[in-house]
Amino acid sequence: MALTPMDIHNKQFTKGFRGYDMDEVNEFLDQVIKDYETVIREKEELFTKVNELESRLDHFSNIEETLNKSILIAQESAEEVKRSAKKESQLIIKESEKNADRIINDALSKSRKIALELEELKKQAAVYRMRFKMLIEAQLELLDDEDWDSLTDVQEEDEQELQHTYDDRESR
Repeated sequence: MALTPMDIHNKQFTKGFRGYDMDEVNEFLDQVIKDYETVIREKEELFTKVNELESRLDHFSNIEETLNKSILIAQESAEEVKRSAKKESQLIIKESEKNADRIINDALSKSRKIALELEELKKQAAVYRMRFKMLIEAQLELLDDEDWDSLTDVQEEDEQELQHTYDDRESR
């Protein structure tokens, strides 16, 4: 059992023949009591400080453990996000390729259709041109016909006859 300052203070020594000087022993014991009290107080302070530091160490250890777990979770999440993004980008690329193929096929189909329509229009234009040319030639033949000359003679006769009829009416 450890001595307390009170144990030291209350300690009684037996007196012997020509024993120790009582004042000197008491003075020494008082000094020992003071030093011992100081040591006990320092020990208690150190014990309190050790407990406080251990508590803080536990706290920081918990924080470190939590941070390590958070870092691991963040790394796993980042990896999962990367994997998801890679999958999504591959899907987008495949979809884009499908769309590009579809657009190209549609464009080729439209191009072929337009080419066919163009050929059809060229044929129709050639037929129209030929018909128009034939019509013009037929009209030119009509103009070159001698019947036009006889029409002119008939017209002159009709005009003269009308003029006579008019003159006759005026003279009456």
